[in-house]
Amino acid sequence: MDFNGAHSRLQTEDRRLKTENPATPKELGFRMPAEWAVHEATWLSWPKDPDTFPPSIIDSVEGIYCQMVGALQEKEKVNILVDDVGWEERVRRKLGGHGVSCDNVSFFRIDSVDVWMRDYCPIFVVNEKEKKKAVVKWTFNAWGGKYDDLAKDNFTGDEIVKAIGLQAFSPGIVLEGGSVEVNGDGVLLTSEQCLLNQNRNPQLNRTEIENYLRDFFGVERIVWLKEGVAGDDTDGHVDDFARFVGKNKVVCAFEENEADANYSVLKENFDIFKREGFDVLKLSMPKEISIPERRLPVSYANFYVGNNAVLLPVFNDANDERAVEVLRECFPSRKIVPIVCRDLVYGYGGIHCVTQQEPKV
Repeated sequence: MDFNGAHSRLQTEDRRLKTENPATPKELGFRMPAEWAVHEATWLSWPKDPDTFPPSIIDSVEGIYCQMVGALQEKEKVNILVDDVGWEERVRRKLGGHGVSCDNVSFFRIDSVDVWMRDYCPIFVVNEKEKKKAVVKWTFNAWGGKYDDLAKDNFTGDEIVKAIGLQAFSPGIVLEGGSVEVNGDGVLLTSEQCLLNQNRNPQLNRTEIENYLRDFFGVERIVWLKEGVAGDDTDGHVDDFARFVGKNKVVCAFEENEADANYSVLKENFDIFKREGFDVLKLSMPKEISIPERRLPVSYANFYVGNNAVLLPVFNDANDERAVEVLRECFPSRKIVPIVCRDLVYGYGGIHCVTQQEPKV
């Protein structure tokens, strides 16, 4: 594939779409709900890229997916991308082998390179007054052009838009879903390290980026945090260190070890929340996990809130149980499902990174 040429054509199409539909989601009464709002479905892409998950761990990663699907499909649909009918049959067998029913699972035969649905899948917005749902399709450039092969998943997102058939908005700028977090009540969190990075939208200044966020997520207030956790190749995605658990309540990853690279960075984010008037809970970090070539971006903050379950990444760490307790306090009506995620995080992401919620209207 001529990626550069295709990317140029996509930007042209994005500009054309925006011109043809000049009204923004916010102007039309749409907003992005909080993750804990009722879901119609959760979207996943089945893991298969050997560069992300080598043969030595792919079976373990598929097992993690089976646990996720098993917990979610009890109370919401699970939509899974597979390349073709052969892959669909394989995934059905894998789920069945783990005792997971496919009664509430739908398969979409859409090619994808990798699993990071949070970042390349369209983001769903709702107009509750008119009982409408739409999608916003941002441009995905593989986290600032770091991985040319994975940037092709930008077009996977386009195919999802076609398959869904909902009204679609195209801002025409680069943004990944993991770089933002909303409370569904007008407030959005993001990080300077990511959204102000010159490898995303160098033509835009901070004010212009804020205008896009307000227009396409339907928010009013934007809280800028600083940086993300060590080992994160996304340039500080907020979903790895700070998450809403209520309209004015957040959990914030916190490193107790002052000698750790995460200590000062995460403390600064925590202090910003306190100054901004949030009710903030500390989510202690697991101890560092490193492999010969890099440090892994392990974090409990990369959880996912489903209709009846909160999927929580754990790491056989002394702080695992404390993380379970914090999330149980935040979501008392949902069961907390700890899933050991070291092999998933080997690919540089976690549970929230591989999921995308579709809200129910």
